[in-house]
Amino acid sequence: MKIVSVEVIALEKDSGCLSRPVLCRVNTDEGITGLGEAAIAIGTGAPAAFEQIKDLAPIIIGMDPFWNEVIWEKMFRQSFWAQGNGAIVIAAISAIDIAVWDIKAKAAGVPLYRLLGGKHRDKLRCYASQLQFGWGVDKFLPFKGQSGSSEFYAEAARKAVAEGYDAIKTNFMRFDKNGNILSYTASTGYISRDMMKTVEERIKATREAVGDDVDIIMENHAMTDASTAIQIGRIARDYEIMFYEEGTHPLNPGVMKKIADAIDIPLATGERTYTRWGFLPFLENHSLHIIQPDIGNCGGISEAKKICDLAAIYDVSVQTHVCSSPVSVAVSLHLEAAISNFVIHEHHLCNTLPSTIAECKHDYQPKNGWLEIPEIPGHGQELSDDALKTARIETIK
Repeated sequence: MKIVSVEVIALEKDSGCLSRPVLCRVNTDEGITGLGEAAIAIGTGAPAAFEQIKDLAPIIIGMDPFWNEVIWEKMFRQSFWAQGNGAIVIAAISAIDIAVWDIKAKAAGVPLYRLLGGKHRDKLRCYASQLQFGWGVDKFLPFKGQSGSSEFYAEAARKAVAEGYDAIKTNFMRFDKNGNILSYTASTGYISRDMMKTVEERIKATREAVGDDVDIIMENHAMTDASTAIQIGRIARDYEIMFYEEGTHPLNPGVMKKIADAIDIPLATGERTYTRWGFLPFLENHSLHIIQPDIGNCGGISEAKKICDLAAIYDVSVQTHVCSSPVSVAVSLHLEAAISNFVIHEHHLCNTLPSTIAECKHDYQPKNGWLEIPEIPGHGQELSDDALKTARIETIK
């Protein structure tokens, strides 16, 4: 079997959606195709990922897709810039690697998890993610304003729990008290007393809304520096937070260690960390309790499995980051089923929306807070005909 072409695909998104999915379809001479995603669609980067996949495609034309390790290493070395761990180039490698694994599993006629070593579990506990934008909504409008009141946060939490979730995640700092979105809160070592009071009111309201038996994960999106992250962590310590995500950006593992040493809440990060080389310093300094690699930007399935196994050496758990199309949802379910150190799955608000669900043929939604593993050969996801009709597609042969 040989790879004969690569289709690079950018899905059209309506103005209310969070991401601009960029995917690729790798085609073989035996008619088997594989689908992968570059999970770099949030904020800036999607057009660059599209072009980067086009640049990488000629490297793999003519290769055997079963040689996934050889393909990965060839892309990593011959792309030149990948060895600097850049977000765009590693995301493009990720998309192609995921597609190659999809081909392998389809050719074998088995679900992907079987090629990864089998299932440690038949279903995955998951949490409702990004409740600062609400829950149970039909459209995602993050920049249109919302109520900044504590009751808004409490009501979103109640809605998620009513659907059967026993874990939720919220960024209590994303909006000011008037409901205006904030890109960052403090990078100068100080958060105002007013903002700290607002954050605590929201955390308290959420805890009271869900009771003692529901886990609350505190999201931060690296909106603070180490000192201000510690301020917020100390506010949250009385509310039994499951873990504290992205207290600061991940560029200096020593800074994350500073936060870990100052608060008692477990720390997590990983959606903007790439390859095993990027994760290793955090594991070595013991600053993280949970890592959150995104399979679509950390290096694909080949690399994500290595990252997860590396984390297991340090007794660090894994929750893959999932905030892209339903393709990434399916791929994450397989990997999380196959690793020993899985802790919980992220089910993002966007993956509950009709516009996102319509991108693909299969809809993987939790039942009572648990997700089952796809049993379809491959990773179990394909783009819908409607999504392909309006997509931008370029083919490299």
